[in-house]
Amino acid sequence: MICKFKVKRLLNKYFNLYPLSVNQTEEGIIAMAKNEKERILVINGFENYGFSGEDVTIKGIKYKVCGLNHENAMALRKALSFTAPSRVLREQRSFGLGDRLGISTHGHIKLFKRYDACPIFAQQSIRELNLTERTYEDVLDCVSFNVLQDGFKKPWGADGDHLKHEDEIRYALSLGFTMLTLDCSEHIKTDVLGMSDEEVLSKTNLSGELKNKYLNQDIKVEDKAISFSEVELARCVLTYSETIEFAKKIYFEYVDGKEVDFELSIDETSTPTLPVEHYFIARELSEAGVKLVTVAPRFCGEFQKGIDYIGDLGQFEKEMKIHVAIANHFGYKLSIHSGSDKFSVFEIIGRETKGHFHVKTAGTNWLEAMKVVAKCDASLYREVHKFALSMFEEAKKYYHVTTNINNIPDVDTLADDKLVELFDNNDCRQLIHITYGFILTNKDSKGNYVFKNRLYDLWDKESEEYANMLVKHIGRHLELLYKGMGK
Repeated sequence: MICKFKVKRLLNKYFNLYPLSVNQTEEGIIAMAKNEKERILVINGFENYGFSGEDVTIKGIKYKVCGLNHENAMALRKALSFTAPSRVLREQRSFGLGDRLGISTHGHIKLFKRYDACPIFAQQSIRELNLTERTYEDVLDCVSFNVLQDGFKKPWGADGDHLKHEDEIRYALSLGFTMLTLDCSEHIKTDVLGMSDEEVLSKTNLSGELKNKYLNQDIKVEDKAISFSEVELARCVLTYSETIEFAKKIYFEYVDGKEVDFELSIDETSTPTLPVEHYFIARELSEAGVKLVTVAPRFCGEFQKGIDYIGDLGQFEKEMKIHVAIANHFGYKLSIHSGSDKFSVFEIIGRETKGHFHVKTAGTNWLEAMKVVAKCDASLYREVHKFALSMFEEAKKYYHVTTNINNIPDVDTLADDKLVELFDNNDCRQLIHITYGFILTNKDSKGNYVFKNRLYDLWDKESEEYANMLVKHIGRHLELLYKGMGK
């Protein structure tokens, strides 16, 4: 039998290994290395897991050199369980890290080795996949390979984010995603807001059961009182009945009894979720047997993409207390969507939830990547910036922002070392934030990418710079959340 120490020593001699990636078990050794062109898997043993690649013999010892493709990612997740996602949403606190590029996990891992919040490293919506021309296979595989590379052995999750349709849900779950975020926006009757009280009552046939359950009742959630008028109850029923039925259908068909956590998203609406609405939805689903792990209400104020909270902090804190009480009463935690860069409210969230939260970020990771471009390749950044301006009106169709591009300085008037300061400008942040898909997929008349390959080449060259920027920037999010918790 070949000495495993000898195998490991030869691996180190003949391959440019990532030292934290070397894993040795009774079945063999798996490690990651980087050759002149790309990263690879180097394997000795593990014959029964389906790894495909080139067989190599060195000093009489057989190895398999494997590319980082989907087939080998699936084999890796079977061979080393820590490279596969698990159910972490139900832990005390969790943090979603949408990586639109497939290159951010290295920085995320450096940060989350320091914190006890459970990371959701793989988190993408179908909208993001379509805009970046990526797949869920790619999203999950990129994380698995990076988890191996950096030796991250704590649990992490995978979120099929903002899924609206059953085919999307089946797709994510078929790959082993451990969290489903059900976006109910297509089932929320937003036109009810504009109806008069008389019209709402005329369109709603409140059953005796509903009236007995909600009207003239002393409803307590922790130390908070909630009461319904007949009109408020009617508005809840008219607005959210279809939402509740949709959530029940998805839960019992795709979640109940499965290894997946269920998040309900009711935040993609134009108006805040009132406490009576939150309570009504939670109670109806609870009594139907739906076990929610997290709920994302639409909070007061505005959670726009890539910038700080806009609104009354006092009102936010007051309403947060009620939403937390409702969540605690029904046994789930609050989820804060569009959590990127909401620095003014993180302490409030940490304090009022007592550290029992889920926060989602996505676009801010992309913004930090573009900040690297502005810092390290001024010419390329200027090209991208001007293209983003040309695509701004089209990009606004996908996101709600209040960007005023007239507030963005002309990049041709700025010195190279001043370009990075554009990312302190909220209007520029939103410009670059919402045009990511157009930037990454833009092609010339011959079908060649205009920016994508040059951007990825730069990010590969500056990978440690990007990782360190993520540690600092995402770290600021966590520092404030933990400060609110008194830590």
